[in-house]
Amino acid sequence: MTEPSYPIAKAAAARIHDHFARHLATAARQRDEHLAPLADIETVEAIIDAGFWASLQREEGYAPRISLAFVAPEQVARPLLLERPFRLAPQLLTRVAPAVERPGIHLGVWRERDDLWVWGATRNLPSLCLVLEVVAPGLLVIKHSRGEESGKFVNIAVFQGDQVKVIDQRAATVPDCPALLTSLLGLESQFMAVDSVNVLIQLAVSMRAHARGGSLLVVPANTQTWQESILSPISYSVLPPFAALADLVQKDLSETPHSQWQDAFRRTVDGVAGLTAVDGATVITDKYELLAFGAKIVQRPGLAQLSQLIVTEPIEGVGAAIADPGQLGGTRHFSAAQFAQDQQDAISLVASQDGRFTVFAWSPCEKMVHAHRIETLLL
Repeated sequence: MTEPSYPIAKAAAARIHDHFARHLATAARQRDEHLAPLADIETVEAIIDAGFWASLQREEGYAPRISLAFVAPEQVARPLLLERPFRLAPQLLTRVAPAVERPGIHLGVWRERDDLWVWGATRNLPSLCLVLEVVAPGLLVIKHSRGEESGKFVNIAVFQGDQVKVIDQRAATVPDCPALLTSLLGLESQFMAVDSVNVLIQLAVSMRAHARGGSLLVVPANTQTWQESILSPISYSVLPPFAALADLVQKDLSETPHSQWQDAFRRTVDGVAGLTAVDGATVITDKYELLAFGAKIVQRPGLAQLSQLIVTEPIEGVGAAIADPGQLGGTRHFSAAQFAQDQQDAISLVASQDGRFTVFAWSPCEKMVHAHRIETLLL
């Protein structure tokens, strides 16, 4: 193997290796089965290096989107095996990229004869498998899989050009940390059931994917208090509440083929998330019933206007800051933060057109709105 020529790969490889070593050791002590192998530091460097240089190339004018997983073919079910594996090299990755750019397909990478080889492709991975995703030119994400049944991987580090952002998992220990953030940091069960956290993650990912920007308000079920913070009449009120997503969450999975349920769940999530592209906010209950979209947020009568909030991002070296709400964005961000202050039992999710994503929630400990910047967790 040649030495990696992307300097950031060498600088970050040891920290990434330590992350996987700690988590695999913990999982082994808990007797978790079907665990991924631990990649050594040299292997981590080489995978990042190859992915970075491949991301800067073009195949027939297209930038490659590739997912590389460090796993042996015998560790996955029904692998697609190449008769002649090819070396892990940027040019070769770029050449095969069009065949594996769809979500959920990973090129399998394994060490043989003192070198790294791409042996084929797979759609399933063991728990805590190291995955590198090429998102865009110069933009890479190191992740680990939760297990075969979970759709959202846990992000470990984001590489962008000459910068690397390492996710700080200690962010989940701050007071009043939302369950959504805790799950994105991978601190829930690695084999998550379909629950409220997982649904909100999928909605957040889908909101960010449509790239139009949008707001989603999650309010307590069976209450009308949230309407005091919404301009009446609501442009697109839904009556009776649309319960397709709620019904899927509550469905007995033993009665439905899992693939069929997943397809219905994905389409319904995308449908609800798509409504957030309409000007105004989409409102759902914490039981996932759709109440309205295109709703205009107003300051709740008798309460003060939001003047400041606390902002955090789960990145190592980035501390909490007190900020003016106008520093986070425009009207959409300000109104969502105001809603979180006025409706303290609700949360607001805001996607920006540029890919930023913020969760606003009231912090009883800080006595103010807490803005959680989480776009690095959603890539």
